[in-house]
Amino acid sequence: MRIIVLFNLKADADPAAYEEWARATDIPGVNALPSVRDFQVHRATGLLSSDAPPPYAYVEVIDITGMEAFGADAASEAVQKVAAEFRRFADDPQFLLTETL
Repeated sequence: MRIIVLFNLKADADPAAYEEWARATDIPGVNALPSVRDFQVHRATGLLSSDAPPPYAYVEVIDITGMEAFGADAASEAVQKVAAEFRRFADDPQFLLTETL
């Protein structure tokens, strides 16, 4: 299963501070969870064949072993702390649950 998170930063969030936090805290922390196979954060750089700005500045891709295991990991105090830090940066993130066809 894969979770895709689409989001922009809050107006008062510094992109450089967010990206440093993501590299130092979020990415290694989420990748260390037993239920996570892989976690990556991507910065959107444009839209293919368009000059329009992308609707979201960042995309997270979380490959997990299953929702039950991920839910148990996410309930931990350490993950809740990281999630609270994420919410200080992200403006209304959209969490898409997906499955491979």
